[in-house]
Order: sequence, then C-alpha cells, then structure tokens
Amino acid sequence: MKYNFTVLIEQGEDGSYISTVPALKSCYTQADSIPELLEKTQEVIELCLEVQKDIPAAAKFIGIQQVEIAI
Repeated sequence: MKYNFTVLIEQGEDGSYISTVPALKSCYTQADSIPELLEKTQEVIELCLEVQKDIPAAAKFIGIQQVEIAI
C-alpha cells in the first residue's frame, strides 16, 4: 500500500534540520543536512506506520504561510 504524507521541515537554532509529519502522532526527526533528514524522515514514517494502526486519510495540502507578530 502507498501513502503520501506532508512533511514540514524547519531549521533549529543550532542549524540542524527538523522534520515533522503532522498526520502521524509523534512522527518527527532531525539531522544536520537535508539529504540526511529526508532519509531519516522516511525511516521514522515507516516506524510510525508499524506502531500506529489507525492511519488517517491523506489531507489535501493547501499551503504554508509564515506570520510575523510584533509584541
């Protein structure tokens, strides 16, 4: 069976990259480079799918917006 997941990638304060898969509970990882991050992300998705039995239907990706707030 094939699945498509949206993956969010951010850069931490220390320069490392962090990926999160919102559709899967506790599905995230980090690495020092994007290629390494993508490989680790695929591995962690596979692990999450082994544990999580109720896999959600794919949500339609609309987009991402960054919002700046001055306090």
